[in-house]
Amino acid sequence: MPMAASEIASQVLDAHERLLIDQTIAAHRGRPGALLGILEGVQAANAHKFLSMESLRYIAGETGIPPSRVYSAASFYALFNLEPQGDNVICVCRGTACHTRGSRILLEKVCLDLGLSEHESGESKETEKLALTTADNRFTIRTVACFGQCALAPVVEVNHHILSHVNERTLQREVKALTQGRK
Repeated sequence: MPMAASEIASQVLDAHERLLIDQTIAAHRGRPGALLGILEGVQAANAHKFLSMESLRYIAGETGIPPSRVYSAASFYALFNLEPQGDNVICVCRGTACHTRGSRILLEKVCLDLGLSEHESGESKETEKLALTTADNRFTIRTVACFGQCALAPVVEVNHHILSHVNERTLQREVKALTQGRK
């Protein structure tokens, strides 16, 4: 008899990971929007701030939520990561206001400064989301469609801290501070 996906996931995840997921599920059980809270809690507990396919399968098996629904939620919301993230996350807005005020140049410059070439980015189209992580896992560069902070354009988020009216020098200073461990 073939094993269920949640049983396979259970075997791949270590006991500590299963315990964290079980505790997160218990803390959200019966609450409205429980799935999103569970996904957020599991991702926050992960050292690389992402949701592995094994953890998604395990969540589905333990909650009784169909795996397709768990994956759909995790892949729909920009808050969730399906790939490991760097120690520092820099997110550049690609909204119209930010774009017209130079966010594309900021994105290209920070990628260049961190050694992330256009080849690695796949020379993606302007509208596609970007998520690149440096080889040493110190930085992940991401893009979002819009932060909703258009009056402050261009906007860049560094480790969940919104920076407004960002220019190349400001962004370089932020990256340098993170590289030197000051933040």
